Amino acid sequence: MKIAVIGLGTMGGPMAKNLLAKGFEVRVHNRTREKEIPLEALGAERAASPAKAARGADVTLTCVSDTPDVEAVLLAPETGAIHGMSRGSLVIDCSTISPDATRDFAARFSKIGVGYVDAPVSGGSEGALNATLAIMCGGSEEDFERARPVLQAIGRSITHVGPTGSGQVAKAVNQVVIAGTYLSVAEGLTLAAKSGVDPQAVVEAIRGGAAASWVLDNRSANMIRNTYPLGFRLQLHRKDLGIALDAGEHSGAAMRLARLVADIEDRLIEEGFGDEDMSAIARAVRRESHWD
Repeated sequence: MKIAVIGLGTMGGPMAKNLLAKGFEVRVHNRTREKEIPLEALGAERAASPAKAARGADVTLTCVSDTPDVEAVLLAPETGAIHGMSRGSLVIDCSTISPDATRDFAARFSKIGVGYVDAPVSGGSEGALNATLAIMCGGSEEDFERARPVLQAIGRSITHVGPTGSGQVAKAVNQVVIAGTYLSVAEGLTLAAKSGVDPQAVVEAIRGGAAASWVLDNRSANMIRNTYPLGFRLQLHRKDLGIALDAGEHSGAAMRLARLVADIEDRLIEEGFGDEDMSAIARAVRRESHWD
C-alpha cells in the first residue's frame, strides 16, 4: 500500500517512521522541507507539494496543527492533495480540527470519489514514537475498515466513534478531560509540597488507586521539577480547547472547567510559555501557591 504522509512534526514524523517500519511504501511532504530528510534516509520518497505526495497514493495521511493548515494541505489551489488524489483513494486526517470543517472537507472529497476518515490521536509524543496512540475515528464503516491497517501501524487503541466528524468530537472531549486532569494533578502535587510531604512519594502512593492517570504517570515529574520539556505544546492544547468550547456553545453543553483551564493557558501563553509542554500549567498553580 502506498501512503502519502503530509505533516512531519512531533506526531507526524514518528507516524511516518512507524509506517515505514511496517513495510508501507511512504512518500512524505512537510512545509519545512528539512524534516523530510531523516525519513528519506529510512526509505521514504520526498515530494515537493501535498499534491505530488498524494499522486498515486492509496492513502493520504495528514497531521498538521489547525483547521486552516488542513484546508491548505488538502485543498489549496494547484498544490493541495486533492489535486493529486485518485478516485477510490482515502484521506486519513490525524489533525485535531473543527468537526464542522471536517464534514465540509469530507464532502469535498466525496464529490470526486475519495473517502475520508477523521482520525485525531491522543498519547503525546511518546505514543507517536512507540505506535501506542489512541485514535478516535469518524467516517463511514467502509472507509474506517480501509483505514484500519494504516491506523494499526501507528496506534494501539483504534475506535470507530461514528460518522464523519465524530472523531473530532471525541478528541474535543479528550482534551476537556485531560485539561481537568492536568490541573488537578498540579493542584494535588502542590498541596503535598506545601503540606511538607514529598510529592513524589504521594505520586507513588496514589498511582495504584482511583487517582491513577496517564498524566500522573507521565507528567507529574515535570511538575515536581518545575521543568517542562516538550511532549505536547501548551498552545496547541489551548487551540484544542477553543474547538471544544465552540462545540460546547453550539451544542449547549456547560464547559466551566474547560473555560477555567483556557484562561490559565492564555495567561501562560502571554508570559511566553506556550511552546512548553502542557504540564507547564503547573507553573500557574505553583506561582499562586508560592511553591518555589
